[in-house]
Amino acid sequence: MAEELILSDNLSKEEKYQQLIPQIKALVEGENNEIANLCNIMAALKHTFNWLWIGVYTVRRDELILGPFQGPIACTRIQLGRGVSGTAWHKKEVIIVPNVDEFPDHIICNSASKSEIVLPIMNSNGDVYMILDADSENLNEFDKIDEKYLSEIIEIIKSLP
Repeated sequence: MAEELILSDNLSKEEKYQQLIPQIKALVEGENNEIANLCNIMAALKHTFNWLWIGVYTVRRDELILGPFQGPIACTRIQLGRGVSGTAWHKKEVIIVPNVDEFPDHIICNSASKSEIVLPIMNSNGDVYMILDADSENLNEFDKIDEKYLSEIIEIIKSLP
């Protein structure tokens, strides 16, 4: 297991993801504890991109329950269809929000959050069982590049024991 991430200086966002993903794969290889792996994946993303918050929520009946994350304290429970995460869960689709103040029913877990990306994680039956959520203090932080590479990270998460 690596003790630190190795990223070159002055990389574009896409280049950071391209260097980070193989390191995440190596980080979780051989570790069979899902919580430990999720914690390290969230830490790697937070360290690399310095987002305000990055974490997962797990589906438990009719709500999302806070899972491993990095950043300030967060909302513990989110209802189906509420806020960005609950909406991504309900619609089973990625949601990129350039300005959270313009998203209907946005749940303010931290007032410093200005933009957000949420990706549902689905099982083989097409049911959402987890949500990956990232928040930034900057407007327009997230785009299709984030969606592409975070989707690759989701595939790593889905392969965890």
